[in-house]
Amino acid sequence: MPVFQFNPPERFVAGTVGQPGERTFFLQAVGEGRITSVVLEKAQVEALATRVEELLEEVNRRFGAQTEDAEPPEDDGPLEQPIDEDFRVGTLALAWDAEAARVIIEAQEIDESAGEELTEEDEEELEVFTEEGPAHRDVLRVYLTPGEARAFAGRALKVVSAGRPDCPLCGRPLDPAGHVCVRQNGYRPDSLV
Repeated sequence: MPVFQFNPPERFVAGTVGQPGERTFFLQAVGEGRITSVVLEKAQVEALATRVEELLEEVNRRFGAQTEDAEPPEDDGPLEQPIDEDFRVGTLALAWDAEAARVIIEAQEIDESAGEELTEEDEEELEVFTEEGPAHRDVLRVYLTPGEARAFAGRALKVVSAGRPDCPLCGRPLDPAGHVCVRQNGYRPDSLV
């Protein structure tokens, strides 16, 4: 299966298509005349951005200021067109290449042939960062400077938080059509007469 590799990408961002509550989340890499767009869950985007920030903090703590390169300008632009889903992400991996001083992000296609959730034992057998990638899944692999990785994480967290606002009582997303809050025993204040 192909490995869509971008070393370095011209652009690597998280973005969405659709209205809040119905958004589809994408990772999109652009470079050398190619656009690779992969679909993933909101929780995966948030976890990846958080882990990127944690990785950079750990690298900075261990190796010093080598992660303090210039950050690229903020990228708030829309996803590049056309947005064609190359695959749906099942596994995300993150690594630091100390020799090249790069963050490596790998997104592997979900293995739909398995038809079941992965167990902890299966997760240990997953191969990441191999030359050819796994036999039955496509892979997106991106190499980022620390500044680019920080910019990616910042934008990704903004994209995640740009959805529906949370209910101040229960913390669940508010729907445009209304919200039945479990903290109010399922009653809306406007429905009481």
